[in-house]
Amino acid sequence: MDLKNLENNWVKEFPKPIIIAGPCSAESESQMLETAKRIKESNAEVPIFRAGIWKPRTKPNGFEGVGTIGLGWLKKVKQEYGFKTATEVANAHHVAAALEADVDILWIGARSTVNPFTVQEIAEALKGTDKPVFVKNPVNPDLALWIGALERLLGQDVKNLGVIHRGFSTYQKTKYRNIPNWQIALDFKNQYPNIPMLVDPSHICGNRTGLAGIAQEAMNVGYEGMIIESHCNPDEAWSDASQQITPEVLAELINNLQIRNSDISVFDDEMGRHRTLISDLDFNLIELLSQRMKISEKIGTLKKDNNIAIFQPERWKIITEYALQKADETGMSSEFIEKVFKAIHEESIEVQNNI
Repeated sequence: MDLKNLENNWVKEFPKPIIIAGPCSAESESQMLETAKRIKESNAEVPIFRAGIWKPRTKPNGFEGVGTIGLGWLKKVKQEYGFKTATEVANAHHVAAALEADVDILWIGARSTVNPFTVQEIAEALKGTDKPVFVKNPVNPDLALWIGALERLLGQDVKNLGVIHRGFSTYQKTKYRNIPNWQIALDFKNQYPNIPMLVDPSHICGNRTGLAGIAQEAMNVGYEGMIIESHCNPDEAWSDASQQITPEVLAELINNLQIRNSDISVFDDEMGRHRTLISDLDFNLIELLSQRMKISEKIGTLKKDNNIAIFQPERWKIITEYALQKADETGMSSEFIEKVFKAIHEESIEVQNNI
């Protein structure tokens, strides 16, 4: 059996979209129970409660989770409010403890997915389990690494699988904590339409303001649901406070989602995917142009300090020749490319004039 033949019938147990929600980290029993109670009372259709028991941190000496004591709190949430439960596992010890505590759904985090040795250890510890196991995309944009993690799980007879799109790390400063890079996620979805994909707007955005937009965009292109962080008192959260929302805000976000009908035409489905990819590229274009103008500002300062004219005809000639050469290589209209670069150059001159 390979990944394309998996039936993943576990998905049928849940309403669509599948919503997994709860705090980034388990902090105390009271915090867990209050969050669960308010999610339940909000009447949002959230069947699965999540909480981080072990937290991988970028630097040492930060809060790294409460450990196995938090599994008891998860179990109490299940008993008192009827949620299925979910948590992240990062090594064989985590797997053994989570299975013993009867956590219903497990996921492998982005920092673990990037390491095949870690994934193999987790897969062997999970051997033969019928619990659903999700794999987050690796921190770097590597589709093969993502697929390879799932193949390792399947190799250990783990057949109830799913993936989570949480965005990709970048050294550039953008409005996202992790850029969506929809193309990679949609490439995965095209290759393995039978493997459910959830979006993680919390880790893509890194803040509360963009969550609804990312969640809706994922629904537009056929994702099966989302995993999102909700805390009874987000501002006081011990980890990722800026990206967590209250249960009441969560309910509003879920209720405002526009979900595609199951009989949506192939044409509309493909159109939505293409538009999402165009939005992704547009974002990258704007970010690159912003970076280019910041460099123009530095050049403007140098020209001012050295009393050099802003417009340099020879430089404009070099830019134009290069642009036209690239247009020819890529089969694009030379007239269009010349117009684009002329507009960029004019804005660059304006920026330097302001200096």
